[in-house]
Amino acid sequence: MQIVSDLIEAHIFRKSVDGIEFLLLKRAESSIYPGLWQMVTGKMKKNEPAYKAALREIKEETGMVPVKFWVAPNINSFYDQSRDVISNLPVFVCRVAEDSDVLLSEEHCKFQWAKPEIAKHLLAWPGQKKSVDIITEYFSDEKSLLKFIEIML
Repeated sequence: MQIVSDLIEAHIFRKSVDGIEFLLLKRAESSIYPGLWQMVTGKMKKNEPAYKAALREIKEETGMVPVKFWVAPNINSFYDQSRDVISNLPVFVCRVAEDSDVLLSEEHCKFQWAKPEIAKHLLAWPGQKKSVDIITEYFSDEKSLLKFIEIML
């Protein structure tokens, strides 16, 4: 069995006076995992750096452009039985303007902005929920000891 890293996970959030809200996307019925709520995910193209794949997928799946963009101090992983591999996904975070419009791709049928607790309730995998906790702590707690690496746009 191999360990591969050819997928990305990107959490989009906006911050307002009411706190942080995460953008969640509902998979279309014609997609793999129909009806599943998720953040932006996607596959890297050959020789494409992970952070560029994340920026591309954000644009393709939501039509949005980040105001700021970071690498989260978290890697998500899962076993993919169809390829018999363990997949490690780097986690990226982007902040968008509070009034940004969402333009869904055909991959998704619905979106919603959700507070962290609602986002964690809707997301399926423990690693995704953990990412929401990490991101929320970092951007809500000025005394957080977590360190995010900003990628300059």
